[in-house]
Amino acid sequence: MPILATPELAIHYRVEGAGPPLIMLHGATSTGDADFAAQLPAVRRAFRVFLPDARGHGQTRWDAGQGFSNEQLVADLEAFADGLGLATFHLLGFSLGGLTALSFAARRPERLRTLVLIGVDVEREPRASVARRLMDPARVEHDEPDWADELERRHGPGQGAGAWRRLLPAIAEDVAGQALLTPRDLRRVRVPTLIVCGDRDVFVPAAHAVALYHQLPDARLLIAPGCDHQVTVRRPGLFNEAAARFYRETEAIAIGRADGHPAAGPRPGLPGPLQAATGGSASAPSPLDIAEAAFDVRLFDPLWDERAELAEPSGGDADAVSGRPPGAAGRRPAQPSGGR
Repeated sequence: MPILATPELAIHYRVEGAGPPLIMLHGATSTGDADFAAQLPAVRRAFRVFLPDARGHGQTRWDAGQGFSNEQLVADLEAFADGLGLATFHLLGFSLGGLTALSFAARRPERLRTLVLIGVDVEREPRASVARRLMDPARVEHDEPDWADELERRHGPGQGAGAWRRLLPAIAEDVAGQALLTPRDLRRVRVPTLIVCGDRDVFVPAAHAVALYHQLPDARLLIAPGCDHQVTVRRPGLFNEAAARFYRETEAIAIGRADGHPAAGPRPGLPGPLQAATGGSASAPSPLDIAEAAFDVRLFDPLWDERAELAEPSGGDADAVSGRPPGAAGRRPAQPSGGR
């Protein structure tokens, strides 16, 4: 595993594939291998993929008892990209890594070619309350011993035995006290962005994902049906389809941003069905070649009207597959089912 030294850390990371640079940031208590296993076979065929272990996670050694904050993670990301010599890059983040990615985008939007945010909220609640409950080490050991064992396997070799017991409360404390991004901050994120949220995410209510979508200058939104916080794990086919379309539609903009023309593109109109990567289009090949098309994916757009509704496929999951907020057609949204 390569190591990149910064003034504070020795960041361990994986690197795979060839193509434009893509940094993928994992979620709290996790690793890139765990969060993105279903995406790596595809993305490494199209991108040079970098998967750093966050401080205190995996092999990037850091005692969370010395402090753990989103501010540190944003600084770590910038140091990591600088150390790799990446002037601009694609960025994807899940949960904790997604907030790191969004915070970085608000400060340095000119460095990003595209941005994908999975399970990210800019409101404190309910995520602070959920984190405080789920990340109590005593509760984990008593109620979820299998997860406790997994945390030890993930982090023990690099952090020391039992280090996860300090990491979890440090994460929960940061979520409860970190500075929140403001609407002004979000307006600076002039980067083509895909927001992804599960409709049963206990950390990020779907309505919060819609609100974030409306505050970003160039965003698309996908709400995954019947899914908790871990969309890349629970609904990999749906996520991969949405990502494929997003990277295809923003390829020209991303190339321009890589060449030093960082203007964000316009919001998309209502897209048509995602075409299979193997045919049906005379345009240039997709930058993300995913062959296992399983869904007719449409991304949410604010100009939803009766014409769009008439174009929707039938079926109980039509709202969420289209990316329309749950309940938009009068159906009660599903209740959260958990996830971390």
